[in-house]
Amino acid sequence: MPAFLSPAEWTAVLLSLRIAILATLASLPFGILAAYALARWRFPGKTLLAAALYLPLVIPPVVTGYLLLIAFGRRGIFGGMLADLGIVLAFHWTGAALASAIMGFPLMVRAMRLSFEAIDPRLEQAAGTLGANPILTFFLVSLPLAMPGIVAGATLAFARALGEFGATITFVANIPGETQTIATAIYTYIQVPGGDPAALRLTLVAIAIALAAVIASEIIQRRGEKRLARSA
Repeated sequence: MPAFLSPAEWTAVLLSLRIAILATLASLPFGILAAYALARWRFPGKTLLAAALYLPLVIPPVVTGYLLLIAFGRRGIFGGMLADLGIVLAFHWTGAALASAIMGFPLMVRAMRLSFEAIDPRLEQAAGTLGANPILTFFLVSLPLAMPGIVAGATLAFARALGEFGATITFVANIPGETQTIATAIYTYIQVPGGDPAALRLTLVAIAIALAAVIASEIIQRRGEKRLARSA
């Protein structure tokens, strides 16, 4: 791989992986909680909450990036306060991770919600009759049964984070070595004469990483389904 890519291209690939992994891991607990709440709980404003969570799917990514800039820019609503604490998001790779997490979150929640909804409620009720409280029931019954959907949701979020462009370039710009990901690097290369070979190389790398993630997700899901079938 290092011989295939130039140092600048290799830096963009590593940064993209770093951002995508952080975005996925950081949003995973919140995605599981949101998906379970939408699938199982009844509360006022549930429809509004679902609409808000899925909003990044339907609005232009640039709008999401601009809202992040307003909220977390150095002069933003929360940006100045966070900067005083040493937390910088705008024009920094951590901001790219935040933008990627937000853009991938709806895909994650959607897949996980469908998985939780597919669980027979009687299985959870049976755990309750055996003395398990709701928390134990969630961790011992609901979570394992929903694991295939959780893996699928995490994979979708990772792939979305890997290819995120609009919100990222608006919120953190396209700074080589700092915020330049595979997507923004490809955009840069196709804008300059002679940049097509580099853009093609990064395109092939992005496809390879996404394909590897999907294959790994399929393998993990199948093993999880077999394990659940054996334990049933």
